[in-house]
Amino acid sequence: MIRIDKDRIEMEKRVVNKMIEIYCKGHHNKASVCSECDALASYALTRLERCKFGSEKPFCSKCSVHCYSPEMRDRIREVMRYSGPRMLFYEPVAALRHLVGK
Repeated sequence: MIRIDKDRIEMEKRVVNKMIEIYCKGHHNKASVCSECDALASYALTRLERCKFGSEKPFCSKCSVHCYSPEMRDRIREVMRYSGPRMLFYEPVAALRHLVGK
């Protein structure tokens, strides 16, 4: 049971990191993730690690508990709106898993 929790959270971490990389590259034209986007990634990863739902974790947009601060929620929402459609080109398997998981 614990392994399932870890695998689900680890997959979500990889997806969030990739989405932030895509967003940063498209908006900040940096070779690597800028400090602002890196701070958002750290915040998101910390929230994922502390998610009380574990393997039963819903998508954050469908979650009954909003653990992101309003400012960070707006920032991650912007990242996801931009990066979501582009994930099909960068990480097609992860994007399809996400679509099937909805």
